[in-house]
Amino acid sequence: MELLRFSAFWCGTILFGSFLLEEAEANIMKVKKLCKFCDVQPTSCNGKGICKVECNITSICPNDDDVCVCIWRKKDDNVTFDTVCHNPAQKLYGLVLEDYNNSKCEMKERKGMGSQFFICSCSEEECNERIFFNLYIDSPVVAVILVSLLPLLVVAVVVITFFYFYRVYRQRRASSRCKKGPPRDYSDIRAIIIDEERSDSSSTHANNLNHNNELLPIDLDVQVGKGRFAEVYKAKLKQGSSVSEEQGFETVAVKIFQYEEYASWKNEKEIFSDADLRHENVLHFLTAEERKMRREYWLITAYQPMGNLQEYLTHHIIEWHDLCALGSSLACGVAHLHSDRTPCGRYKVPIVHRDIKSSNILVKGDLTCCLCDFGLALRLDNTLSVDELANSGQVGTARYMAPEVLESRINLENIESFKQADVYSMALVLWEIISRCSAIGEVKEYEPPFGNLRENPCVESMKDSVLRDRGRPEIPSSWTIHRGIQIVCGSIEECWDHDPEARLTAQCIAERFNDMDYLDKLSDRSDSEEKIPEEIFVVDEK
Repeated sequence: MELLRFSAFWCGTILFGSFLLEEAEANIMKVKKLCKFCDVQPTSCNGKGICKVECNITSICPNDDDVCVCIWRKKDDNVTFDTVCHNPAQKLYGLVLEDYNNSKCEMKERKGMGSQFFICSCSEEECNERIFFNLYIDSPVVAVILVSLLPLLVVAVVVITFFYFYRVYRQRRASSRCKKGPPRDYSDIRAIIIDEERSDSSSTHANNLNHNNELLPIDLDVQVGKGRFAEVYKAKLKQGSSVSEEQGFETVAVKIFQYEEYASWKNEKEIFSDADLRHENVLHFLTAEERKMRREYWLITAYQPMGNLQEYLTHHIIEWHDLCALGSSLACGVAHLHSDRTPCGRYKVPIVHRDIKSSNILVKGDLTCCLCDFGLALRLDNTLSVDELANSGQVGTARYMAPEVLESRINLENIESFKQADVYSMALVLWEIISRCSAIGEVKEYEPPFGNLRENPCVESMKDSVLRDRGRPEIPSSWTIHRGIQIVCGSIEECWDHDPEARLTAQCIAERFNDMDYLDKLSDRSDSEEKIPEEIFVVDEK
């Protein structure tokens, strides 16, 4: 019996001790708030955005249920903050605290307080130190804004939908014209369509030749060029060859690669074999051959007797209308490469050249340009991965490399980055063309871009000039006396901007030259003194 009493006594003692322990723990866990506590204090906060109170005093709130409060007042030029602890069960300045469970102190304006009056409360430690204004808009205000904007949104949707369907209609109409043949009344459309048809037929013929074991009967004549990977010869097609009979070619250019340069030949052959590459400002491709007996690979193209642009500028001073022809055709050729549509609206794979320079541009008989040497070109196929783009390497000619290429920091996530590098190189070529134009006044001997550097500067030398010094070829003030030259120089400066995203597109440059097209007739009378109407040069920034 005594044993039972003893056990009951100790059980009761243990239970009572557990109760006391739980009460003690609860009291220990319930810690009073820490809040900024400076009462009324001047502040520089203008009541917008996020402000930090100028209070260096942190206080332990006297009551367990207290929360942190901040009040912002403005009366005339007097602006103050009031940071305190307060029990939300009681009113403060006659106001009930409604948002004290927030973790942030979000200000709400209260009217009828005799001044501009904002108050906020929150329950986290020192949460009244950072104050947030204008983080919400009352629902009636939102409703008013939505009702006001709704008609504009409807109109915008209707306009966008209209233009979308109109564009689709134009593309389908252009595509159907390409298939049906040219209408009699539109000579410009006829020219485009005929060129497309020639493109398809000539490229099909070339592809047939590529798979034909019979080599073309060609007699090599003289060497007319030499690059890193190949030599170029003027050559004649013998009588009776299919190419000479069907396409009227007698003299051709033959680019000869040694066996060790198979990769360069293969890449250029694949670029040229794309039927959609065909364009008046891209070198006309005939066929590619593997000459096993000579251990050589050949690319056979049209022959341009006037040579490359660098040679032409070295030996000729050009006039304003020549500059327009050369510059416009160069921009059109690059724009065609970069475009994802043919002139008839059919999808094509965009191509970047990656080695645009004056020696890789040929001058045609009508004094227009055509692009050549696609050994480093890249098809921007959607299937290319970032790794494949990265493996393409730092390619091109150092003198003409864009800053991001020199620095090996081209944005591989965006294929437009490769086009932007081409545009930079094109700008340097346009500068070369202008430097030999009589419209600038005194014309000096031909000099390549960054002519102060050695003949073939290395990448490190170009880094010093382009990256470190942010250097570009000089555009003297005397060049911009001629209004047309001034416009072209302005475009050049936008194209060689250090920021790739800020550069114009090749299509934009082509359109600007097109806007100045009629200046040819005016320039025949005067290259530099002709008064040109100002409105002509209002062009869209793109």
